[in-house]
Amino acid sequence: MKRFWIKADDNRPKRLFLDLGDLGDLVNPAGPHEQWQDHGLGLLRTILHNNGLMTDIASTRACRTWDEVRKAVRGYDMVLMNVRSYTYPVGLRAARIFKEENPNGIVLTGGMHATVSLDEMLEIEAFDKICQGPGENVIVDLVRDPDAFPRVILGTGAKSMAEWPVMDRELWPKPASRKLKKNFHWPLEPECGWGPPPVATIITSRVCPWQCVFCNENSYIPNMGRRPVEMVIDELNYLDRKYGVGSVVIHDSMFFQNPSWLEEWIEKYPRKARKVWPYWAAGRADTVRQWPDLFEALLKETNWRTISIGFESGSDRVLQLLNKECTEEDNYFAIDLLNKIGDEMEAEGKVAPTFWSNIMLGIPGETPEDAFKSMRMVKYMKRVFPSIAFYAPYPGSALGYQLIAEGKSLMTKDNYHRFPDDEKVKGVDYQFYRDLLAGKYEHEVNKGLSELQRQRKVAFAEALTKA
Repeated sequence: MKRFWIKADDNRPKRLFLDLGDLGDLVNPAGPHEQWQDHGLGLLRTILHNNGLMTDIASTRACRTWDEVRKAVRGYDMVLMNVRSYTYPVGLRAARIFKEENPNGIVLTGGMHATVSLDEMLEIEAFDKICQGPGENVIVDLVRDPDAFPRVILGTGAKSMAEWPVMDRELWPKPASRKLKKNFHWPLEPECGWGPPPVATIITSRVCPWQCVFCNENSYIPNMGRRPVEMVIDELNYLDRKYGVGSVVIHDSMFFQNPSWLEEWIEKYPRKARKVWPYWAAGRADTVRQWPDLFEALLKETNWRTISIGFESGSDRVLQLLNKECTEEDNYFAIDLLNKIGDEMEAEGKVAPTFWSNIMLGIPGETPEDAFKSMRMVKYMKRVFPSIAFYAPYPGSALGYQLIAEGKSLMTKDNYHRFPDDEKVKGVDYQFYRDLLAGKYEHEVNKGLSELQRQRKVAFAEALTKA
């Protein structure tokens, strides 16, 4: 029988940390992003193990069926789960299975959904303990003596990411098929089109300080001090010595903030890193416009190769609906600047940087012309990987709460999902958007574009991703 976990020492309590995700994503995934590892899981397991509280690891993503999940959780005294809204249905079912197999076992849960939708968590008898907010400063005491805590625990986080231990990546789940193992490069991660493998994913900051109405991150954890530049570089150098790093993905919600930190990154990364690895990281159009020289220096001096910008929309009206605090003018400034820098770098024989362009469609109140402007903006970009998603009303966000309260959300506690083509809000004409992505409104999209821009072929339908 295939092994999905490593058995604990029989003399210790049998604790299991269950990684959550869609069945089969670590067996035969639909794409690279289904294989990303959970940094929260890695950090918390590292903290537990550093304090002598050992856990085994299993993953719903490493199982093809719920019977395999049942076998993986059988025989444990405790299971820990990091529950996000989009993994809530999986976590709920896994918790109930755990209780069926281990009637005296205890289920410890935390994660974003426990914070943004506590009422849903409280309804589930199988969730014995529910930790809201960051768990790094409470996880040891909670696992050591869960009976000493009430059912709902308010977690406390570190004041700065400098207080975090270096995460042991070998505590992450392994790919669960021979085919996947060939290209996964565990415990680093697989190539996803942003740079050569193996990929080292890192976090330098937590929480984006802006207040976009579609995002629930600010309702989950308070801001904390950014990880010092030298600690980030030291970890990358360590990973390269041990595993060999091909490229880096910086998973910050907003990398391009805190100019003094970025200036130090420009000064030290090229000089102190074992290699100036190409990396993916996120920014905002308005901050690019605010600090254009800093943006250009990062691209040219630190090999920021893939720039993820949450443009969201090419329409001022929709940007205002989203409280994005960016304008069409900001968006086009950032695009023109990257187009210019890319041309200059190509003329010098260098690889030009590329946008990873996040676009949202199906926003309540969006008109067809708003959507045409968004698609027009994407075609205006010379070098772009478009990432298009239908808006999803997650709890914890201002707009999500509003639509849930109005009964307009099609995402329920039994059906939180991220599938690209799913309809997520009542009253939205999804057939229009499918036709738009299929190219049926090319004439409207091309209005105002140059002949060269009109000729650009962008596979909009293929760019539809999980929300």
